[in-house]
Parts: sequence; C-alpha cells; structure tokens
Amino acid sequence: MQHLDFFYDLSSPWTYLAFNNVQQVLEDTGATVRWKPFLVGGVFNAVNPGVYEARAHPMNPKVMHNFTWLHEWARLAGLPLNFPTEHHPVKSVLAMRVCCALEADQPALHRFSHAAFNVYFADGENIDAPDVLTKVADQCGLDGQALVAKTAEQHIKDQLRANTEEAIKRGAYGSPTMFVGNALYFGNDQLPLIKQALTADT
Repeated sequence: MQHLDFFYDLSSPWTYLAFNNVQQVLEDTGATVRWKPFLVGGVFNAVNPGVYEARAHPMNPKVMHNFTWLHEWARLAGLPLNFPTEHHPVKSVLAMRVCCALEADQPALHRFSHAAFNVYFADGENIDAPDVLTKVADQCGLDGQALVAKTAEQHIKDQLRANTEEAIKRGAYGSPTMFVGNALYFGNDQLPLIKQALTADT
C-alpha cells in the first residue's frame, strides 16, 4: 500500500485547500497518510526568505494573481474562504505545538486540524489565541485546556522543531509539502500528481 507524508502548517491558505482536497485522493487510492505538523516560518527562515519580501510588496502582480487564484481554487473546492483577515499573517507556533501534542493520535490530530483550518479560514478567528484553540479542541471531543498547557512542555517544543528540521532536510520550502516515498510535491495544485504517484504501482 502506498503512503503519503503530509507536512503542514495551519496558517497557510493553500494548505487549507490541500488538506481538504487530499481527502478524496486518499479515499480514491487507499493510501495511508501521516499528518506531520511543522512550522512553515522556520522553513521560510532556513530556505525561502523570499516569501517575506513578497509580503512586503502586496501590490506585486504575482502576489495579486496568487490571491485571486487562491479564492478561485476555494470556489472550485466548495470551501468557504474568509481571507485575509486582521489576523493574517498569524503566528502559528502555539497552534502547531497543539498539533504536535496530538501527533501520536493521528485521528485526533486530523479532527483538530480540520476544525482549526475551518475556524481560521472560514470563520476568521485567531488561531494564535489560547482560548480559540481550547474551544476548537473541546469541540473535537478533546481536552482543550490540557492540550494548550502541554504546548509549554519542552518535548512538544522539540517535536515541532524536529518535524520542521526533517521537512527542511527532505527539501521542503513551504506548506504543504508532501512526499510519496522520496518524491516531493508542493501545494494544492499538485494533488493530481500525487494521485498519479500513489497509483503508479497499483
């Protein structure tokens, strides 16, 4: 059975699209998946600092077209998109540490991530706020207060750092970064290529 590693950060709108759209790919192919929370800011700092330069010039034609395409992709997927809001760009360290606290329980991580994506990109709430993260976790049947408290534990901080370093070592330069074996795929628009790779030997 084929397998997909899905490295992601909750702050990325393209990842919001890919996280939702990849579900059908997984269903169609029967592939297994490992959800891998990481810190996309750490990736940018290490290998892709040009992202910050682009943000500093929001009227750049490429930036403006990317923004237009983002909303078109959301409409194509049937996903609500309230973006950007006053919370963009959001600091995602706390949210991604919550994800790391759930990483060993992949179904719970999936539920929380799906809900957190919706809260940020559909509802326009601030996922850097502990009370928002607590609410999201509680609504997923988890102990939100305990999860937020765990983000202060050193092993959770270390896990987020390790996931980020693993992604960088494997060639990541943004979110989402996905791997089928050693083959790297980036972004929502490469999901057809991922489906092709996942079915190559079936």
